[in-house]
Amino acid sequence: MASEASTSVQRALDILIALGAAGSQGDSLRVGEVARAVGREKSQVSRSLKTLAEAGFVDRDPETLAYRLGWRLFTLAESAGNHRLVNIAAPILRQLVSRIGERAHLSVLQGDHVLTVLSEDGPSMIQVIGWVGRSSPVHSTSAGHALLMGHSDAAVRQLLQDARFEPTGPASPRNIDEMLARLARARRQGYAWSEEEFEAGLVAAAAPVVDSRGRVVAAVNVSAPKFRLGRGRDKVGREVRAAADTISQLLQEAGEGTVA
Repeated sequence: MASEASTSVQRALDILIALGAAGSQGDSLRVGEVARAVGREKSQVSRSLKTLAEAGFVDRDPETLAYRLGWRLFTLAESAGNHRLVNIAAPILRQLVSRIGERAHLSVLQGDHVLTVLSEDGPSMIQVIGWVGRSSPVHSTSAGHALLMGHSDAAVRQLLQDARFEPTGPASPRNIDEMLARLARARRQGYAWSEEEFEAGLVAAAAPVVDSRGRVVAAVNVSAPKFRLGRGRDKVGREVRAAADTISQLLQEAGEGTVA
């Protein structure tokens, strides 16, 4: 039994190493390619990938069905300063906070949820909830909408085919059609705006971060009570989009969308 467990762990490590090597070249791998890279049976690799994906250690592209390293690994690496995206984004988020005066976050897609990987507070804010590592439903957050702006409607339907669309706020989308309508609006204006979708009285704006291959790899978002942020919607949306565009440019200049 111990030997079997050891073999499973070794297989998972081999898979992560193979995906890391592919990711360093800007590539992702399908199941068969991973199996060949690690010299294992495809069925074994498929099971391991499923387990790793459920834990957030790998991500599967809903359109290509190819795998790459997941953001759970990156949140673990963040404390060691090894995450290029987080390192690039941190000073940009601080600048955004100084201009708007509200808390800003960097989030990534994890299945049908949004995972916060970086959070910056304003100088006068008291941190009540630790946001880094916190997961929220993709359908009811501005960051979730921004992360899906690069997906086709068909890919969004596939990603959310099992989503229950449970309301987290009074204006949460109730079904996939409402979700797609809000995504269409976000694409037109260049940023996603959420008003009481995640929580009553809360508004938020988010914009996508794009890597050198044109893929949306993260989202920048700002959230605050409606009475503080609601009237400045256009200004906040432009500021958030500008911050996301700056991170995208720096990321593309660095030539990486993944780990340093």
